[in-house]
Amino acid sequence: MAREYHVAVSGSDHAAGTAEAPFATIKRAADVAMPGDTVIVHGGVYREWVDPKMGGISDLERITYRAAKGEKPVIKGSEQITGWENVKGTVWKAVIPNSMFGDFNPYAAYLYGDWMIGPAYPTLHLGDVYLNGRSFYEAVSLEEVEQAEPRKTGFNVPWQDYREPIADVDGTVYRWYAQVEEETTTIWANFQGADPNQELVEINVRKCVFYPKQSVKDYITVSGFELAQAACPFAPPTGDQPGLIGPHWSKGWIIEDNHIHDAKCSAVTLGKDEKTGDNLFTRTRRKPGYTYQFEAVGRALLQGWQKDNIGSHIVRNNVIHDCGQNGIVGHLGCVFSDIYGNEIYNIATKHEFYGYEIAGIKFHAPIDTQIHHNYIHDCTLGIWLDWETQGTRVSSNLLCGNIRDLMVEVSHGPYLVDNNILGSPYSFENASQGGAYLHNLVLGNMKHWTVLDRSTPYHFLYG
Repeated sequence: MAREYHVAVSGSDHAAGTAEAPFATIKRAADVAMPGDTVIVHGGVYREWVDPKMGGISDLERITYRAAKGEKPVIKGSEQITGWENVKGTVWKAVIPNSMFGDFNPYAAYLYGDWMIGPAYPTLHLGDVYLNGRSFYEAVSLEEVEQAEPRKTGFNVPWQDYREPIADVDGTVYRWYAQVEEETTTIWANFQGADPNQELVEINVRKCVFYPKQSVKDYITVSGFELAQAACPFAPPTGDQPGLIGPHWSKGWIIEDNHIHDAKCSAVTLGKDEKTGDNLFTRTRRKPGYTYQFEAVGRALLQGWQKDNIGSHIVRNNVIHDCGQNGIVGHLGCVFSDIYGNEIYNIATKHEFYGYEIAGIKFHAPIDTQIHHNYIHDCTLGIWLDWETQGTRVSSNLLCGNIRDLMVEVSHGPYLVDNNILGSPYSFENASQGGAYLHNLVLGNMKHWTVLDRSTPYHFLYG
């Protein structure tokens, strides 16, 4: 018999999990929820990584996590930090025990991955600092933290200088720097006149916010939450792709009506699992990167990747913004999915790092995936479909204010792009075969070019 569990910040994990005696953490509910159960989360801030131990067994017997009616639960991968000590002028420091981080310290974990171009590894880390929700830039030295002026502004920064901060509207730049020692992590931050002991200051602590650590947790619904501030790594198609929220190589998730923001790299991931290869190009440099990508597809097939057990997700009616790499990303795990009704903006506009896997939506192998009725604006690139774009339809989306709106790269098709408004100065780039573009309003430049020196897989009808 299906059960209903309740979670409230005033509850206890030793309670029964009822409306009258709720759990205190969503994790506790996730440890006991079974197929058909519903977890109702009441308003408040939950600082935890929700790691579901079970998934549903069908679309009719899924496990549902949803916000209580009329309430606003927030799940964060960060912790609030107090006890800052003024060092010099507007620079403060905090000394944090490493026990806060457990077995993952974002300030010791470097940002790297296949097709990440820069800055040169190792330079940046997965940590971040937030002042009243505003994310800072990582400095490369304590001296740089003290600098208040921006060095570059706008989108037209040279690639070698993309890491230089863009100023806020008041002309200031917020930076942090960290040193990790055996027992403690010290963070210095320039708060530009704010008192960090009087304001809300948070730091990244967890890699993910709602993401199963083990794969194959099928048929889960996540509805109505604010999800924020995760130290997730760069997510190339040849790497493991953990994000702020995602199904981790599973089937049948529904991610809906959420407010998702401030992922270090990717917000929603419908992506690949590390068992098919994890950044082998960066770690070994023995072969070209696209060879490792071919091998990842082959490993996935050998491990049972097919419609029966991977993909078929729904991502709808979410607001996704202010992430370093992607709003939604996936390779192989995004197949047969339906992506619609989302607003995605301010993706990779911080310009703290640069790579070739960056867009509002970046999919490899979006086979039979529908991307429609989304509003994608003010991103470096709106939608980028790459490799194995087959049976894909991009329809009735509004894209504007992006550096580029749409790119389809090295795919055989067939795919369809129809009834979209492409309103940016650079509307689309077509580097593929087998695409049909119908009834679109195109307000910017278009480019078509052939790529004949990179073979890409083609998949035949399953069954």
